[in-house]
Amino acid sequence: MSPSELDEKTERLQRMLGRENLGGVLLNAQHNFAWLTGGGSNGIDLSRENGAAYLLVRSDGKRFVLANNIEMPRLLVEEISADDFEPLEFSWQGEKASGNFVMEKAKALLTSGDIATDIVIETATRAVEGKIAGCRYSLTADEAERYRILGRDAGKAVRNVIASLTAGESEIEIAEKLRHEFAQAGMVSVVTLVAADERIAQFRHPVPSEKRWEKTVMLVTCAKRRGLITSLSRIVCIGEVPGELKHKTEAAAYVNASLMDASRPGTTGAELYKIAADAYAARDFASELNHHHQGGAAGYKTREWVAHPESTEIVQSNQAFAWNPSITGTKVEETCITGENGVEVITASPDFPQIATTVHGHEYFSPGILSL
Repeated sequence: MSPSELDEKTERLQRMLGRENLGGVLLNAQHNFAWLTGGGSNGIDLSRENGAAYLLVRSDGKRFVLANNIEMPRLLVEEISADDFEPLEFSWQGEKASGNFVMEKAKALLTSGDIATDIVIETATRAVEGKIAGCRYSLTADEAERYRILGRDAGKAVRNVIASLTAGESEIEIAEKLRHEFAQAGMVSVVTLVAADERIAQFRHPVPSEKRWEKTVMLVTCAKRRGLITSLSRIVCIGEVPGELKHKTEAAAYVNASLMDASRPGTTGAELYKIAADAYAARDFASELNHHHQGGAAGYKTREWVAHPESTEIVQSNQAFAWNPSITGTKVEETCITGENGVEVITASPDFPQIATTVHGHEYFSPGILSL
């Protein structure tokens, strides 16, 4: 990570601390560790949101890393630099002996004001994850470039798996192919869904089963590398694509294009929801909006926030979005980044059909159906 990226993120946290009248914030969530370190990891047990190390940022911009003697040696070699985060190491026995051990260590490093945490570490200390999330939303230049590369690699990996598919494979077998392909490129599929034939219409979140595909299969993944996460979905059909499936997918692509067109700085989540509702209605699928959320902001979580009728979240410049409109039996999904000239789709798969849709004079592309 470049010094400028770390400095920019530190300054965002300092401004947040100033607004909240805090002396420092202790970050322990794995996604926040990855964000501030530009892709580092404090994760050992990946089933938990908490990580095995902490980052403290004071209101004066001073940064620390707090970890026990099991974790600190590797962290300083493989994840972060002592030049960027002053290390505070302690024994694992001391950490285990008291539930507030780390909090007391962190508080002692403050020069003024109260401390807050990202996620709840102890009930007596204020958690400000919602405030920190706002600091994450706008991608730095270096971050956006890492995201583009991740999106390109994720789109290519899914395409490679599709090229290897054979009718008769089970959804579980296809899911394992996806995970293996991502691992080969240093990615992890944190969400892996596969639906064969009628299960596409039955379930919006089709957890892979033993069902074997015969005619049509849908692959869904959220691919993670260095903390950043992209989302994409692809549908494959043997032989000619049925007319109804094609019609529904083109309608979903219209909703997707409408959302991408509206993903501009200043737009609220509630306004985006209304735009999606109008787009469904314009294609005579108004009720489909009720069967699944439409996606929303992306980044260090699969979704930082989801568009809904009461959402007051506001689209930022250089913010990532993953929209996933669906109509019973089909779905389109890509990840994009907002910019001065509209959105940039970063997860397109090579040699995969695309549906071109024009909204307000701008052309947008969504994944179509690949016929094998």
